[in-house]
Amino acid sequence: MRNEIGNNDLKQRTKKFALDIIKLVESLPKTPISQILGKQLLRAGTSVGANYRAACRARSSADFIAKMGIVEEEADESIYWMELLCESGIVPQNMIDPLKGEASELLAITVSSIRTARKGSR
Repeated sequence: MRNEIGNNDLKQRTKKFALDIIKLVESLPKTPISQILGKQLLRAGTSVGANYRAACRARSSADFIAKMGIVEEEADESIYWMELLCESGIVPQNMIDPLKGEASELLAITVSSIRTARKGSR
C-alpha cells in the first residue's frame, strides 16, 4: 500500500512536470532555433512521466530497471535542453530554474529507485 501511494505521488509529479514543460514550450519565441530546441524539450520532458507510468507496470525487476533507465535518460536530456535554452539567451534563468530543479529532483529519485531495484534483484 505504501508503495502505491508513492507511485501515485510520483505519477502526479511527473505529469505536472510534463504540463509545466508544455507551458514553457508554448511561451517560446517563434524563431526557428527556439522551436527546434522547444520540440526537443517537449519530447524529452513529456516522456519522463509516460515512461515512469510504463515502469510502474513493469512485469519484472529487470523490466522495471530498464524502463526507469529511460526515465533517467529523458530527465537528464530535459535538463540539457533547458540549459541550452537558457545559455543561448532564449529563456531567462529565472524561468528555467524551477523546472530544471524539478527535473534534477526527478532524476535523483529515478537513480535512487534504479539502485534500490538492482540491490533487490541480486
